[in-house]
Order: sequence, then structure tokens, then C-alpha cells
Amino acid sequence: MKTIDYIPTSKIERASKLVQTGAKVGVNYLKYYGEKVVNPTLNRDKLNEDNAEDIYDGLKSLKGSALKVAQMLSMDKSFLPQAYVEKFSLSQFSVPPLSAPLVLKTFKSNLGKTPYEIFDEFNPNSVNAASIGQVHLAVKDNKKLAVKIQYPGVANSISSDLALVKPIAIRMFNLQGKDSDKYFKEVEDKLIEETNYLLELKQSQEVVAACSKIDHLVFPNYYPEYSSERIITMDWMTGLHLSEFTKENTNAKVGNQLGQALWDFYMYQIHVLRKVHADPHPGNFLVNENQELVALDFGCMKAIPNDFYIPYFELVKKEIIDNKTLFSEKLFELEILRTDDTPEEVAYFTSMFYDLLTLFTQPFQSETFDFSDEVFFQNIAQLGERFANDTNLRKMNGNRGSKHFIYMNRTFFGLYNLLFDLKAEIIVHNYQKYN
Repeated sequence: MKTIDYIPTSKIERASKLVQTGAKVGVNYLKYYGEKVVNPTLNRDKLNEDNAEDIYDGLKSLKGSALKVAQMLSMDKSFLPQAYVEKFSLSQFSVPPLSAPLVLKTFKSNLGKTPYEIFDEFNPNSVNAASIGQVHLAVKDNKKLAVKIQYPGVANSISSDLALVKPIAIRMFNLQGKDSDKYFKEVEDKLIEETNYLLELKQSQEVVAACSKIDHLVFPNYYPEYSSERIITMDWMTGLHLSEFTKENTNAKVGNQLGQALWDFYMYQIHVLRKVHADPHPGNFLVNENQELVALDFGCMKAIPNDFYIPYFELVKKEIIDNKTLFSEKLFELEILRTDDTPEEVAYFTSMFYDLLTLFTQPFQSETFDFSDEVFFQNIAQLGERFANDTNLRKMNGNRGSKHFIYMNRTFFGLYNLLFDLKAEIIVHNYQKYN
């Protein structure tokens, strides 16, 4: 893959790149509408493919938060056209890496030494490049290490990048009024946290200490002496990315074992630690030769405050979902319903979230749940399509829900999709044995 010698870091450079990308998307629409005049039966598949290609190409050269947003979108498989899912999912572990000279320069500016002065061996060519950083193989005292290096300028460009993306997001999600700022602030704060590798180091060590007791789940060790705010060093872990493993796995028992480890890992974090690894995409998990799940990358950890946790998980209970009074109370507590809503909006969003929660909470309604159930995921896709095509929804204020929904919903979307790929049947409350 071609390497990158330079990443645009100034606001003007990054803005002009996004403007160029927007212009390409505009041309794609003009071309589509021109062809539709000649062929009225033309669908949007080619338009989606062209737009996905141009948007991804523009974002991958910028790296950082713009590419991270694409990665987040790719996890919502049921709510995006397939062309976008396929293209944006490349941002999980397939983007052009930094060139060797830029790697050495970044290392010197962060640790004051070249990698060759610190490690016995260091490969200047990246083995894995993603949205915020890339990974290199090093050796120290006969131990293989993974050294993650953050792209230059990423941390300083988050706020300006999100300001450029904000108008598009407002249109996409029908956000109205000043209240929408709380959602952008939540994303901005989390992305800024992800660029602080000293914080990631601390979070990683805490997760390893708390969750190593979970069966069939392993973690790398981390090395503070070879880490800094922009560089983090850990054990080199071998295995297949989860997405590669699921394509070739035919052993249902192994799929269930890995799925149970994954489910227990997430439920233990959420219900016991009240903090969760809110980035469950396939690039953050490996399957090693012992058929164990290897969990990586704890830059994005979401703390779950009590005043959100309690009503959020009360809405998992069927007796509350089916009780109109209690259901309405919880929707107000979670800011899904608002005191300034019209009676029409209250009725609409109550009905909408009743349908959503009745479906999404199914895995919690029995002792076991089979995530290979295609009907469950087809129903999610159909629900997404229904809301996407609902003209009434566009007339209403789209500011719905506590800011904590953004990363909690992202966590469950990602977790459900990984479990579907594993075709895993899980025991719902198994995690409690680790308390």
C-alpha cells in the first residue's frame, strides 16, 4: 500500500480537502439525476457507491477524527446503505500508513530518541494503519512488542474537523436547536481522550486487571517505560482479526465459546465496572491459536453514570416496556421525551421507541440468546429502513435522548454485529459468576 509522507494539519488545509470531497459528491448527484431522467427506474446503488468511494478517499488522507466518524458509521450496518458500510469499514484496519521518515520524526519528537535507540529491533514500516494511529513491530530482550504511533496533528485538529462535519450531521440526523451541541461535545470529548495515549495506557491496565479472570479472554501487557502521550507499547499479540476468523470458522462450539467470552467481557464492564470499551469493531479483537479472544485498544472507554445506567437498563425489562406509565417515565428520564414536546411528538416518539426497545432488548428476555438468528437482524434492518423513509420523522425535532446514548448505543450495535458474525449462542447472565 502507498505510504503517506504528509498529513494536512492546518484548519485551512483540512477544510479545503473536505470542500473538495463535498464537490465530488455534488457532481455524483448531478450525474445520478441526469441519468435518472433517461432511465426513471435507476436506483441509488451506483450513487451510494460513488459517494462512499469519494468520501472515504477524502477522509483517509486526513486521518484523525473525520476518519474515526466514518469508522463509527460503518458499525451501524442496519442503518446505512451497504456501499457506505463496506467502504467505511476499511477505516477499521486498512488505510495508507505513514512513511518511514515521518515515523522516525514522530518518534524522536515524542520520546526524544529514535526507536533504534530504544528497541533491539524496530520495523519502520507499519503492519496496521487505522484512523488515529498505526502499529509497528519491535523487539526488546527477545520479546516481540507492538508500538502504536499517533499520526501527527490528529489531536489538535479534532475540534476543527468536527466543526466541519457538524452541518452534515445536523442534516443527516435532523438535529434542531442549540440542544444538539451536547451530542457533538460528547463525541469531541471522547475523541480527544482517544488521542491521549497515557490515558489509554492507564485504562488498558485497569481493564486487564479487572477482566483477565474471564474465561477464553486474553490481553496484552502494556509497557509505560516505552510509552508517551502519542506512543503506546504493548505485547505483540498473534491471531486472526475477528472478521477474518468468522469468514472461515465452521466450528459452532468455538464460535459460541468466543461469543460467550465477548458477551461476558461487555456485560461485566457495564454492570460491574460501570465503564465500557465503547469501540467494539472487528479490528480491536483477534482470535489466537488457542481459540481465545484477544482484546486490544482501550482508547475509547465510556463511563456510565448511575442516573443513566438505572433507567437505561430498567427499559430492558419487559414489564416496564409494557407498562405505559412506567415506560413514559423512563423515556422522560432518558431525555427521549422532552417537556417541550407537542402531544403529536410524545405519541410519535413513544410509539417509535416502544418498537425499537421491544426488538433491541430481545437478547435480554431469556436465559440464552442465539445471535445467529437472521430474522432478528432482518427485523432490525427493516426497522431502520422504516425510520429512514418516514417523512413524519423529518418534521420533528431529532434531538432525542441523553448524550450517553451515543456511545452506549454504539457499543451494543457493535457487540450485536460481532456476535452475529460469530453465529454465537450465549448465556445471558453468565458474566455474574465473575463478580
